[in-house]
Amino acid sequence: MTAPPVFDAAFRAQFETLLRWRRDVRRFRAEPLAEGLLDELLLLGDLAPSVGNSQPWRFVTVDEPARRAAVIANFERANAEALADYAGERAALYARLKLSGLREAPVHLAVFADLHPQQGAGLGRRTMPETIEHSATTAVHTLWLAARAHGVGLGWVSILDPDTINADLDCPADWHLIAYLCIGYPVEEHEDAELARLGWQARSPLSERLFRR
Repeated sequence: MTAPPVFDAAFRAQFETLLRWRRDVRRFRAEPLAEGLLDELLLLGDLAPSVGNSQPWRFVTVDEPARRAAVIANFERANAEALADYAGERAALYARLKLSGLREAPVHLAVFADLHPQQGAGLGRRTMPETIEHSATTAVHTLWLAARAHGVGLGWVSILDPDTINADLDCPADWHLIAYLCIGYPVEEHEDAELARLGWQARSPLSERLFRR
C-alpha cells in the first residue's frame, strides 16, 4: 500500500498562488502547445471527481476550420444579441470587452456532459440528476488549474447558442454543452481578473456569500 503524500505548508502556499493566478484568458499567442501537452492536460482533467464515478464529461477537440468558423459565427451572433441587452455606459463598456479568444487560440475544446452515461449505473443521480452537469464542470475546473500550472491559458466562452453546437460539431443530441474552451499560451498574465481591471465587476468579499445556520 502506497503511503499518502504530505502536502506541506510550502505546497499549500503554491496551491493558493495557483488559485489566485488562475485567470480567464482571451489573448493568446499563435504558437501551438508543446507536443503532447494537450493530452497530458486532458489526462489531468480526467482525474476530476464525478457522481457515481460516472465520468460523464466528453472532451471534443475542434480542429476543422469549417467547424471553428461555425462556432465563431455562433459567438458573434450571441455577442451582438447580448450587447443589445445593455444601454448607455454599460453598453459602451461591453462593446470594448474582448470576450473570446476564438480566432487566436491554437486549441478549441468543447466539453459536454453525457446526460445518460451507462458508467456509474445511475448512482447518486436519482434525486439530483443535475450532478451529471456538475461533474463535468469539475472536470473543466480541474483542467483549468492543470493548464495554469503548465503556463497555459484557458478561456471559457459562454456567449454561445448551445442548441446549435451539437450539430455543428456532429455530437449526440443528448450531450449537453458545458463549456467551449480556448486554450493556448497567454499573451500576458495578471493576478487580477480582467473584468475587474476594466471596470465591469470587482470581486466581492466572501462574507457576502457565506451563511451560517
